[in-house]
Amino acid sequence: MDEKSTTAENAFVKAYPDYSSTLRLDEMRNKEYTGLDYNGHVYLDYTGAGLYSESQLRDHAALLLSNTFGNPHSTNPTSLAMTRLVEQTRAYVFEFFNASTDEYEVIFTLNASAALKLVGESYPFCPNSQYLLTFDNHNSVNGIREFARAKGAKVTYAPVVPPDLRIDENKLYTALDKACNNGNNLFAFPAQSNFSGVRHDLEWIKTAQDKGWDVLLDAAAYAPTNTLDLSRWHPDFVTLSFYKMFGYPTGVGCLIARKKSLAKLHRPWFAGGTISVASVQADRHYLHAGSEGFEDGTLNYLSLPAVKIGLQHIAAIGLEKIHTRVSCLTGWLLYELTNFTHSNGKPLVQVYGPLELKGRGGTVTFNFFDPEGNFIDHRLVERKANEVGISLRTGCFCNPGGGELALGISAEELSSCMIATKNRLTFEDFRRCIDAKSTGAVRVSLGLASNFRDIQRFLCFARWFKDIKVDITQQ
Repeated sequence: MDEKSTTAENAFVKAYPDYSSTLRLDEMRNKEYTGLDYNGHVYLDYTGAGLYSESQLRDHAALLLSNTFGNPHSTNPTSLAMTRLVEQTRAYVFEFFNASTDEYEVIFTLNASAALKLVGESYPFCPNSQYLLTFDNHNSVNGIREFARAKGAKVTYAPVVPPDLRIDENKLYTALDKACNNGNNLFAFPAQSNFSGVRHDLEWIKTAQDKGWDVLLDAAAYAPTNTLDLSRWHPDFVTLSFYKMFGYPTGVGCLIARKKSLAKLHRPWFAGGTISVASVQADRHYLHAGSEGFEDGTLNYLSLPAVKIGLQHIAAIGLEKIHTRVSCLTGWLLYELTNFTHSNGKPLVQVYGPLELKGRGGTVTFNFFDPEGNFIDHRLVERKANEVGISLRTGCFCNPGGGELALGISAEELSSCMIATKNRLTFEDFRRCIDAKSTGAVRVSLGLASNFRDIQRFLCFARWFKDIKVDITQQ
């Protein structure tokens, strides 16, 4: 490490003394995530996907190689062996999230999006119902509005306010006060925004429930670095993807649902695995009670034991330790980015979201600007990052509400654009509609294997854009 880097690290450790309590994570990275440093790679897309450890793969492979497993929908020896592992994994999910088996069911799905679709298609929306959601939701949460509208329910968005992109709580509480008395009301929000990193107030859960709402909590971006204690918070539905937490396996997520709320759901179809009895001639079917009635087809059963292995890996490290490390590194990243300037004194970077650590996670979204104040196309930033072995993400991250407000794209611009194009809107059509405004941003997100050197390498990369002038006609 050169003298400049050593000076920066000393300043960082002085500013964030809690970082020293996480040094065990450096040992873990050297042992479990050797591919990062061996390949000289900087991974900064933890909100997109977590990274898997080498021991997770070894433990899962050893389990598969030393046993013979069959489809759990049977009572033969290989099926029963698999059924036991599936139920052990389900039990560990309850334990990890401190969820009571008397209160909750754990339903395995393909991912968080599949869990959200399961709620959306089954929720008893009607003309006397409401679907309330925040502006900064993932598209899989936004998509539930189509189920709501198809059944005549009212859809309302609670706005977030730039520049911090936090919810306008007065408007949220006003909307919550308007719950329909004669219908079902569903309120959805992310525990942590995948666009801005804002962590929303989990106190909203009880507040909304007391006002007559069922609460859907999207925990996909929150769970990798924060403790979600379901003995303290009691949302009606929680959705998440396990690969976001620990990288492997992909293709497995879950819906954690309160039993009394699950009883409200009416499935629009039935599938293999979900029914106790179905008849062609009698034209009737009966769903299994509990989680089985919602797990369509055959589960990704060979991957499910790897979920328990992954959760145990996270538990052994400690979520508090991961949270502390990510928080310290995020604070340093924000400080450095917001102090970058061009030679003429103009800012190099604009961050979308909170600049302080309180109530925010390790997702930092921003754009680069040239000395004249023109944005530098996020696609160019990604290409340059690719060239130097940095994995980050650009675009709007399946979160159009957060992106539209952060980038200053008005409802009028969007409506006129979409009315004019009608059937299909290409990226270039959209670009022309919003003139000189950016169509997306750069997102850097941190996780359990992040370290100070990753941040410094990214900051060194970011300095490349200092005093770079762009031709806005060519972007």
